[in-house]
Amino acid sequence: MDQMNQIVSQIALLVVPVLFSITVHEVCHGYAAYLFGDPTAKMAGRLTFNPVKHIDPVGMLVLFVTRMIGWAKPVPVDPRYFKRPRQDMVWVSLAGPASNLVLAAVTALVLKIVGPALASTVLYPLVIMLQMMVMINIGLAIFNLIPIHPLDGSHIMEGVLPARLAHSYSKLQPYGFIILLLLIFTRVVDFVIFPIIHGIAYVLLR
Repeated sequence: MDQMNQIVSQIALLVVPVLFSITVHEVCHGYAAYLFGDPTAKMAGRLTFNPVKHIDPVGMLVLFVTRMIGWAKPVPVDPRYFKRPRQDMVWVSLAGPASNLVLAAVTALVLKIVGPALASTVLYPLVIMLQMMVMINIGLAIFNLIPIHPLDGSHIMEGVLPARLAHSYSKLQPYGFIILLLLIFTRVVDFVIFPIIHGIAYVLLR
């Protein structure tokens, strides 16, 4: 029973950081696309901070299980609106991970300021929530930079590769999700990116 209560309390502490982090990530993608001339996300009602609009069930499950990596429902982006489709798509794709790194840094700063004062009070769960917020945002940023479709890293890769190579690379898109799940469940992702996540967290939280 105690173990079940602990699991429930951990999930409760995860809800706010997870929903807020994925929402900011996707809204920043949408606003970046809008700034480059693409109104698609705005017309689809995705420039909203309502987290329900951005939830991907599988990505959310992975995020709750790992507490560090996962994904949301991608905002629709139409590069045909961009003046420089390939280059602009790189910036739009970077907007999400960049927003998560900023959130992680700001949260770490807040934690350093208020953490010591709250450590021995009834508000200590807030300290845990802030720590989770830091880890989740670092995880979202690094994980989404993996160059496998549908993650942001795949769109960045397409934008920086020479056109011919980018075209060949794009042919892997139909298999990207399967490859991604295999890498997650065989724990290859853990061995590759978890040390990076913990390294960044150490720098921010020390």
